[in-house]
Parts: sequence; structure tokens; C-alpha cells
Amino acid sequence: MRLRCPTPSAWVAEVLADFDAFLLDHAACERKASAAALGLVAHYPDRPELVRACVAVAREELEHFERVWELLHERGLVLGPDRPNPYVALLSREFRKGADAYFLDRLLATALTEARGCERFGLVAAALPDGRLRDFYRELARTEVRHHELYVDLARTYFDDGSVDARMDELLDAEARVAAALPVRAAVY
Repeated sequence: MRLRCPTPSAWVAEVLADFDAFLLDHAACERKASAAALGLVAHYPDRPELVRACVAVAREELEHFERVWELLHERGLVLGPDRPNPYVALLSREFRKGADAYFLDRLLATALTEARGCERFGLVAAALPDGRLRDFYRELARTEVRHHELYVDLARTYFDDGSVDARMDELLDAEARVAAALPVRAAVY
């Protein structure tokens, strides 16, 4: 992962101070990640490599959602209404027009979202005491690395390395601006 803007330490403190809010947001993010993978399948059904990979990711993200929901249930929390994610909304503003450009941007932005999730789940795991919750977030961080790599690999399946690398470089800058601009809150992004 090559993120250009590290998450500030204040973010970890905010998450630990309101872990219930973080879990509620995390559940929503996992549900949306599953839906996003299936959205790619729906938009690009003629690309078998993508369909196979994204169906597997959607299933895994839905399993993560279920596991987070179980944590919420144990804490007596109830899922809230779906809210737009400001990080994803700002990052999606970078998508270019044109079928191929949009497709590449969508794959790479999803890869970056997974990379940011990996970084943040790793930070949460490092801050939690030994136990089941810490193990869960360590596992999630490893999974996010795989998802990040998968979306980059899909981009390389459909586009030449030079195009992928050049656009990733631009989107890394955009992602850093987005991450730095958002307020610190007890949320994944």
C-alpha cells in the first residue's frame, strides 16, 4: 500500500472514545463494500475475471458485515439508517467520464478504499487490548490487503500497466487530499 497521507493518531483516540459509533459505521462500510463488489458485477457482467473475483469479495465483505453485526448485537446496539459516506463521495468525484476511464477509476478508487481500511483496521487492532476484538481487527487488516491487491490486479487485467500506474499515482494524491480534508470522527473513513 502506498497511501500518501497517514491517518492521524487523533483518529484512533476518537475511535476508542466512541467504539460503538465506530462499530455502527464499520457495519455500514462492510455492507456497502459487498454491494459495491456486486455493483461491479452488475455493470460489467461480460468480464468473467471480474465477476469471479467480485462475487468472492462480496461474499467475504458480507461475512464481515455479519461478524460486525454480531458485535453490535452483543453490545445491545441496533443498525442505523444508511448514510452517505463522505470519504467515498469525495473520492468518487475524481472519476473521469468515458467508459474505460470510469471503469479504471472505479477499480483503483475501490483499491484505495480497501488500502485505507487496511491501515485503519491495523491501527485499531494495535490500540485494542489482547483478545477477540483485537484478533478480529488484525484479521480484517490482512483481508483488506488482499482486497486492495485484487482490485489493482483487476485493473491490470483490463488496462496496461502504464495506464494503471499513472492513474493510481493521480488517485493517490486525490485520496490523500480527501483523507486530510475530512474531520476526525469515530468512523472507518
